[in-house]
Amino acid sequence: MRPEGYRKCIRLMKLADRFKIPVVSFIDTPGAYPGIGAEQRGQASAIANSIECCMSLTVPNISIIIGEGGSGGAIALASSNKVIMLENSIYSVISPEGCASILWRDPSKSLQAAEAMKLTAKDLLKLGVIDEIISEPLGGAHRDPEEIATNIKNSIIKNLKAFEGLSKEEIYDQRKSKFLQIGRDRGFSKSSNLNDAGLSYKGSSYMKFKSHFTKNQLVYIGISLVLIAGLISLIY
Repeated sequence: MRPEGYRKCIRLMKLADRFKIPVVSFIDTPGAYPGIGAEQRGQASAIANSIECCMSLTVPNISIIIGEGGSGGAIALASSNKVIMLENSIYSVISPEGCASILWRDPSKSLQAAEAMKLTAKDLLKLGVIDEIISEPLGGAHRDPEEIATNIKNSIIKNLKAFEGLSKEEIYDQRKSKFLQIGRDRGFSKSSNLNDAGLSYKGSSYMKFKSHFTKNQLVYIGISLVLIAGLISLIY
């Protein structure tokens, strides 16, 4: 997709947000167009503005990856409340060939890179990057288009119903918390402080203890040495 395509998507998302219409995106792209002309017309800023627009919507935003979700070109449209993938689709921040070229300077190691990147639907669901996998017929979605279309329709309706009754602030906070939670134990939640309208991080008790011990390890080592010295003096 070229910069003009992202700017058109931004315009339509803002229009949907103004009229309180949910946004549903179907994604199948190897990535943003890398040509010189696209870069000259602001490809990077167009992608960044598209991500910002997706994250700032106050209406439900659902993205469905139906084939290849590659690079920032996919992320620009998949920064959503719910990210759904077909069973055999892939989603990654870079292509396996590009990853192999950067890490090993050898594009032939793309298979090794693909395995390390965890770009399949099952791996991404375990990591919490996506929210749901839609099963495909044996052999792929193209084997039974009617069945897969029905499954996608049911998934969209089910996920839209989950946002019924939520205010625009709650929809926005849910999306923000979802992305902040990736890679963390429990992510961020609403602060209990009435004067604080932001989000606060809530980690597990183990992570809090580990962080506290790491910051004060010298103090605990000193206390341990004093206790050991005291025990030795009592014994001898």
